[in-house]
Amino acid sequence: MLTDTVLKRKGLEVLTQGLGILDSERFISLILSEPFDYTEWQRDLYGDMSLDEFYEKVKAAR
Repeated sequence: MLTDTVLKRKGLEVLTQGLGILDSERFISLILSEPFDYTEWQRDLYGDMSLDEFYEKVKAAR
């Protein structure tokens, strides 16, 4: 398990690699400024997707 500091650093690295610096900052601002339920968001995003389906999508995106 990663420490909180390492997790935040790696998360920001992934976010900025995927979105770029400006859109990463916009994303973080949106998350902080709106009421946000991560569990509900995850359900909406992934629905009934199995772990295998999720893994295949991740592999395809790389």
